[in-house]
Formats: sequence, C-alpha cells, structure tokens
Amino acid sequence: MTTMRVQRALARAGVRSRRAAEDLIREGRVRVNGRVAVLGASADPDRDKITVDGKPLRAAREVWIALNKPVGHVTSRRDAEGRPTVFQLVPPVPGLTYVGRLDVMTGGLLLLTTDGDVVNRLTHPRYEVEKTYRVRVHGRPTADIRALFARPVVVEGRAVAMSRAMVREADGSTDVQLVLHEGRNRIVRRMCEVLGLKVERLTRIAHGPIRLGRLAPGAWRYLTAQEVAALRALRG
Repeated sequence: MTTMRVQRALARAGVRSRRAAEDLIREGRVRVNGRVAVLGASADPDRDKITVDGKPLRAAREVWIALNKPVGHVTSRRDAEGRPTVFQLVPPVPGLTYVGRLDVMTGGLLLLTTDGDVVNRLTHPRYEVEKTYRVRVHGRPTADIRALFARPVVVEGRAVAMSRAMVREADGSTDVQLVLHEGRNRIVRRMCEVLGLKVERLTRIAHGPIRLGRLAPGAWRYLTAQEVAALRALRG
C-alpha cells in the first residue's frame, strides 16, 4: 500500500503538474471513494477510487531509469540560467524525479524514478546506502594521497562516512575510487579541498547495487526487474 497526497497521485498519473492538481482539488473536481477531496487529504491510488471530473484515475506506471549524466547538465527540471538539464535527456515520464543530485560539473550515474517514496530512503544517511565515485586528482604525490585517504577525512567538524578508498597512479595524476554511505552536498569535492587536492574529473559509478557500466554520457536505460528488486531490498 502506498499512501500519498491526492495531488501527488494526480501528478504521478500524468493528469496535471502537482500545482495544477491542487487547483483541480480546490475547484472540487476530484473525488476519493465518492467524496470530494480536500487539499492535504491522502489516498492510495492502488486501493482507493480517485476520479477527476467523474473519470477514474489511471494507475501510474512505475518507472526506473539509469542515466549517465554528462558534465554541464543540471540536475533539475528547469534552470534559471538556461543550462541543459538531465530531464532533457530522458523520456517525459509524468512524476519522474531524481535520486540524489549530482552537481553540474560531476558526471556519471543518476537514478530517476516515479516512486517518490523511495527517494528519501535511498538518500537519507540513516539508511547508509553506498555510493561509489571515481575522482581524478592532482596536487600531491600518489603515495601521499593514499596515506591521506587511509584515515578519516573530516569536513566541517564531522568525519565523512567512507567505507573504503582505492588509490592508484594514472597518467601523472591520481585516480581515487571512493565508496561513501552519506550524501552531504558536494561531499567528494569538499573532501578533496580539505586534503589540498585539485579535482580534474569526478564521476559517480555506482548507487547502491546499480552500476554505471558502459552507458555512454547522455545515454539512459530502464533498470531491469532484478535491479529494482535489489533497490527494494536495500530499503527493507
């Protein structure tokens, strides 16, 4: 059973945007089990009968997408500066939202879903879902960088929740693969700043059990049933 605000159920089903759905509710055009809906009311689209102007709400299709976000794209539906957004790269699915923001200069795996209830569980520190990043840095010898990541890295008075770090020399720079189970804003870049390292390239290569693989920048794919099941297992 998935209970949600009625306006969100309308938005997920593609009837209107959430804000426009609120207008439908205010106008008395939405009913739940025969009763006129009010703002703030909740319903389960799978169990309750929701109608708009007397027409039954169609069940929303659950969608999961893996996108290889290119550098330069904004993780947002719209951008005030006119920059390209990740939603321009994926199908126009009603109710689609992203799971864990990537900043404009970071590329790699971005999950998107219509299941908004899962977003908090996959991003909240309490659930400790691992995210894996590959970052190319310079500014110190590789041996020094390996020693730096061998101990806790403190950002703003709190140690970063890091499971492991793998460091190797690469073309005059250093490649570091970090596995974190927290999601503070721009946390990898802030770690590198604290350690005196310059970031050349930053890519997220895994989110929980889902891996980027060989997906090209700007390309996307639907998750398999097995991958969705693995995500559901993560959130219990």
